[in-house]
Amino acid sequence: MTIPDTGVRVEPGSFRDPGNRVFHRGDEVLRGLDERSARDWRALSAADFFRDLTAAGHVVGTEELTPTPVDAPWAAVLRHERIPFVSHPYEWSYAMLRDAALLHLHVLGAALDAGFTTKDGSAYNVQWRGARPVFIDVGSFEALRDGEPWAGYRQFCQTLLYPLLVQAHLGLDFQPFLRARVDGIEPDQMRRLFAGTRRFRAGVPTHVHLHGAIQARNSAASTSDVRAQLRDAGFSRELARATVRGLTKLVRRLDHRPGDSHWSDYQRTCAYSVPDRQAKETFVDRAVAATGPGAALDLGANDGRYARIAARHAAHVVAVEQDPAVVDALYRALRDEGEQRILPLVLDLADPSPGGGWRGVERAAFADRARADVVLALAVVHHLAIGRNVPLPEVLDQLTAFTATGGSLVVEFVHPEDPMARRLLANKPDGLFPDYRRDTFEALLARRGRVVARAELPSGTRTLYQVVVGG
Repeated sequence: MTIPDTGVRVEPGSFRDPGNRVFHRGDEVLRGLDERSARDWRALSAADFFRDLTAAGHVVGTEELTPTPVDAPWAAVLRHERIPFVSHPYEWSYAMLRDAALLHLHVLGAALDAGFTTKDGSAYNVQWRGARPVFIDVGSFEALRDGEPWAGYRQFCQTLLYPLLVQAHLGLDFQPFLRARVDGIEPDQMRRLFAGTRRFRAGVPTHVHLHGAIQARNSAASTSDVRAQLRDAGFSRELARATVRGLTKLVRRLDHRPGDSHWSDYQRTCAYSVPDRQAKETFVDRAVAATGPGAALDLGANDGRYARIAARHAAHVVAVEQDPAVVDALYRALRDEGEQRILPLVLDLADPSPGGGWRGVERAAFADRARADVVLALAVVHHLAIGRNVPLPEVLDQLTAFTATGGSLVVEFVHPEDPMARRLLANKPDGLFPDYRRDTFEALLARRGRVVARAELPSGTRTLYQVVVGG
């Protein structure tokens, strides 16, 4: 499918299905469909199950543009609801990945009951409205053909089920596995991880070892041959439903809760006094309110205390924290509250998500996705500058790059004499950070924007700044 030069921006991650393509026109998210995909869409849009899923918020809101724009090379053009922030599965916590898997299975089960199926089973087909997952790949639906298995089963295993099994059964964080391979964990790798007595753990015999054996046996056969074999063997819609029910039961059993970590108890063990915390909360609230509604980014969000304050004024907040256990606890709390403005993500600011997939742009880097009207960098600078040896000018370059021109950077400088800074410096050679001083920090800030508010916390060892970037 060729796309003419009409001023639209093609979504780099949508090329894998030749029947439809996502692109952007201004703030609109559009999807072009070829003739076959347009027929599938019109049947889908008339189906009660699809309307019900959309009304419940399980599937992204979608409408067809009628008439089809005259300059469009597609049989139909759809317009989707815009998701506030696009994240990747390796930025999610365990409970987030599990809920994404359960949503995928719920959508598929409803589709099968109505005579439809989905072509894909990828974790990337799910995004988030705050702490609520939403299925976005409307182009994946098609009519169900008897005798054919679910085409997305392998993708579902590799990007959703296998990562859940790895963390639930082995206690290994799944994020590095998904970040390393855009297509997820291969069955061969899973078989090596689940050898010996591990092969008998829940879900492993069927979805790892049997799946891998069948895949190996059919590796030389064409897709049509495999489908013919399944039809001859009596594969039916009811068997497909049973597969979805079995997967759903398995995923529900895999409710793993990460253990405690250093950062999970940070609010109790950090050096803040009650007056410090109250002054800090007041400063943050005023700074976000002064910036006005828009997007907020909380870097080093921990338990989400300041993300919640930002959400009083911002349209949506992305709350970034490097510890998966902390993000998991925050997500569960936000989910239970029904929060749809705060999206918690697992991300190390010193090693953020790079571009991935085809040509390194199929999955955009975090730095290319994260740009907010207000950025909170509270108790972050000293961890990067001292703890991770990132030069102070580069720390501020990155923080201001996240901030929209005219937006506010709310940043905290922890003085060298602060107990937390002294603890970090104690593990470093003497004289390694001669420029880690408040006057140096303030001079660097002044080169990057206009300081409009400043407050020293009552302890006297921490200072807060609100900087209008580019102002």
